Amino acid sequence: MAHPSFTEALATRPWLLADGATGTNYFQMGLVSGDAPEFWNFQHTDRVRKLHREFIEAGADIILTNTFGGNRHRLKLHNDQDKVREINMAAAKLARAEAGAVSRAVYVAGSIGPTGEIFMPVGTMPHEEGVSAFEEQAMALKEGGVDVLWIETMSSEEELRAAVEGAAKAGLPLVTTMSFDTNGRTMMGITPKAFGALAGSLSTQPVAIGANCGVGASELIATILGISEARPDAAVVAKGNCGIPQYKDGHIHYTGTPELMADYARIALDAGAKIIGGCCGTSPHHLAAMRKSLEGYTRGSRPSIELIEERLGPVSVLAKGIDTAAEGAAKRERRRGN
Repeated sequence: MAHPSFTEALATRPWLLADGATGTNYFQMGLVSGDAPEFWNFQHTDRVRKLHREFIEAGADIILTNTFGGNRHRLKLHNDQDKVREINMAAAKLARAEAGAVSRAVYVAGSIGPTGEIFMPVGTMPHEEGVSAFEEQAMALKEGGVDVLWIETMSSEEELRAAVEGAAKAGLPLVTTMSFDTNGRTMMGITPKAFGALAGSLSTQPVAIGANCGVGASELIATILGISEARPDAAVVAKGNCGIPQYKDGHIHYTGTPELMADYARIALDAGAKIIGGCCGTSPHHLAAMRKSLEGYTRGSRPSIELIEERLGPVSVLAKGIDTAAEGAAKRERRRGN
């Protein structure tokens, strides 16, 4: 039986559940810090497939390929910049094999992360080189059989535009998310509302936009409120970290319990998200709790910041949309004008 396409499912389903973390789960499976997870697509295919399978069994409708750092600039750090096609195709095929092993529709999203370079005019990376690198990765993911290209964890407008322009050449639907991890802004200063407007001006329109990673579940929801307010017409993605990272006994642990992530999933839906998943620290166990909480749940009224803080934890002042520095500058300007 043929399944609906990704865009058809997005248009007709009340929500779609995306998977959880890749890297932090691989660390639990033996990945060593400093090693590129992308090489597991050859070295440990059984482990890559096992994580995909566990997320599908937990209820994921969308699984992301193990290709976050699969562009030529990230792979150059390991002297493997000539293996972009090989790595991305292999990863896509591993995910496709697990998605195809179940009777329900599971969509494979080709993960495309940042290059690690700073784009002109602030940095030295030319736009054309970025476009070329993203196109190369996107074409390999398409060849491997993905349903959608998933541009994630972006922080600058320049890199986002290059990624969308390059990935669009593969002719697949695009999803784009940014990481708002610096007091409610991306590392390069973009606010959720500004991202909503920016996404509307991209050369190819993504089928969904949103936020991933960031600081914790509460900040992520505050971000979703900003994006959905700026773009009430958009399908919004919420893929937040599993609580707050804490350093214990030489390892990073995330504070989020399955109960907290189940609560986060419902609040994300109420905040306007259509695709809900987890990022760093989110295990298949967490995802199963999220699936259970969403099943049979009907979207409620938009949550207030007070409710978010009460249920999920504190939200920074800037993430609440209050820019004290800007307000102070405006007050000083008013006083100067009197």
